[in-house]
Amino acid sequence: MAPPILKLDDIFLSFGGAPLLAGASLQIEAGDKICLVGRNGSGKSTLLKIAAGLVEAQSGEVFRHPSSTVRYLEQAPDFVGFNTVQAYAEAGLGPGDDPYRVTYLLSHLGLTGDEDPRMLSGGESRRAALARVMAPEPDILLLDEPTNHLDLPTIEWLEGELQKTRSALVLISHDRRFLEKVSTATVWLDRGTSRRLDRGFAHFEAWRDQVLEAEELEQHKLGKSIEREEHWLRYGVTARRKRNMRRLGELQTMRSNYRGHKGPQGTVQATVSDAQESGKLVIEADKITKSFGERAIVTPFSIRVHRGDCIGLVGPNGAGKTTLLKMLTGQLAPDSGTVKLGTNLEIATLDQKREDLDPEDTLANYLTDGRGENLLVNGEQRHVTGYMKEFLFQPEQARTPIRNLSGGERARLMLARILSRPTNLLILDEPTNDLDIETLDLLQEIVAGFPGTVILVSHDRDFLDRTVTSTIAPAVPDAPDGRWIEYAGGYSDMLVQRKGALEERRKAEKAAEKPKTQEAPAPGSSKVKLSFKQKFALENLPKEMAKAEAEIAKREQVMADPNLFTRDPAAFNRLASEMEKLRAGLTKMEEEWLELEMLREELEG
Repeated sequence: MAPPILKLDDIFLSFGGAPLLAGASLQIEAGDKICLVGRNGSGKSTLLKIAAGLVEAQSGEVFRHPSSTVRYLEQAPDFVGFNTVQAYAEAGLGPGDDPYRVTYLLSHLGLTGDEDPRMLSGGESRRAALARVMAPEPDILLLDEPTNHLDLPTIEWLEGELQKTRSALVLISHDRRFLEKVSTATVWLDRGTSRRLDRGFAHFEAWRDQVLEAEELEQHKLGKSIEREEHWLRYGVTARRKRNMRRLGELQTMRSNYRGHKGPQGTVQATVSDAQESGKLVIEADKITKSFGERAIVTPFSIRVHRGDCIGLVGPNGAGKTTLLKMLTGQLAPDSGTVKLGTNLEIATLDQKREDLDPEDTLANYLTDGRGENLLVNGEQRHVTGYMKEFLFQPEQARTPIRNLSGGERARLMLARILSRPTNLLILDEPTNDLDIETLDLLQEIVAGFPGTVILVSHDRDFLDRTVTSTIAPAVPDAPDGRWIEYAGGYSDMLVQRKGALEERRKAEKAAEKPKTQEAPAPGSSKVKLSFKQKFALENLPKEMAKAEAEIAKREQVMADPNLFTRDPAAFNRLASEMEKLRAGLTKMEEEWLELEMLREELEG
């Protein structure tokens, strides 16, 4: 095995109080693609900064290969001394590096290079920093939330770049799909220490649950051992004094370990406050349009949103998602067409820019609107510190200014305020930014089980697939021209439908190019039929899908054994690998069957 090019071992760091890192490790070898995961505040970014040499650990070993180059994606880039973005990005190149890489990366990240760094938005600053660290193709690339402020086409492009890069990667991201596609190993930072799984993020959650279950079982066994030892000391037959003293010492050690065990951080516990039920028809938009100058943002678009719908809005940055959202919710008047809002609407909004937050306000004051120490949640008076605990804030943070919170904590705070107020129409603009995986899980459950109506803008494909009932996207994804289409289902469903529509359009164009004597019969005529191969696939794919589902269920049942990973890690990993292949095959069959079914319906008129 090749020696590591960077190694952190037994890292300790504390900022006063409980240590942030207590024995954490990170080993990077050439070609590694590691995702670093953990709760908000677990020390992921700090560990990455120690690896980059920007923060010094209080103790532990830090080794960097003398000839290796390291680049770290800054959260707040320093543009001092640079007149253009191009100059800033090129400053990251080393001797012999290709300057064209900077131009290539900037163009794919939506920048020309001529921009004035002082005039960049937060998202543009992040993209400029991404070009600077990726351009030299360093030995080690450390990326902290690289997908923040990127649109879906750019995220998918970045996935491809990182999959083929020669650099070793360490990634921190809240985007599940991004981590699944890029990572080949996972480091879990939890309660100050780290554990490594030599498999990608797709296998992390099952492994994490196995580890926590095994840990809980060990604690239970330790508690029983303490009970037995205490009983022996009180009632057992007197043995030699020396032996008694040894067992007493062992008991004290067990007690200390049992009391000192720090369990995993809790999960956010919250539900949406009940509101009066809205009317059945929530929004009706009829042929609405919007233009800015000569540029069309929305060409005639119509939609009816009913109570219980969850609508996702996707598209590249600048396509007009926020403009369309504001028109649908009555915040912006259309140039033409009409928007009618339903009755009894109580709207709550989570803004991606977190503009609702006053940095000088305290957490308690923000949650109660300055009305003392209590707030009303679901008709019940709650003390603010008790309510804060449900969102993983400590009581002592009640008087903390909001400016001291991390991005994830700010998102959690806004979520806490929204969920405390009665609402039946939830507007979420990039709600997943800065949230950790566990809080994302909670938000997904809230959105999926929300009795009212949800409209959300998101670049998180996994979140969209798990929550929305329909997806609104530009008709032309690569070059939005103001035309929007509503697709049934989530993001993956939209891609399948879009692909099917594209294939049908190509077939129609080919048919139109044929000489009239060879013109294909019109759809619905008896001469247009599915081929034998297509018919066979349409009839047999459901059986094959059922078999695949049964095989997946068998393996899930075996992997449900909490002791499997501890007892036989090789068997656990083999089963996980088989399940990954089975699920990929099932997805492929489902997509093929859906395309054939749509073709059949089209041919039958």
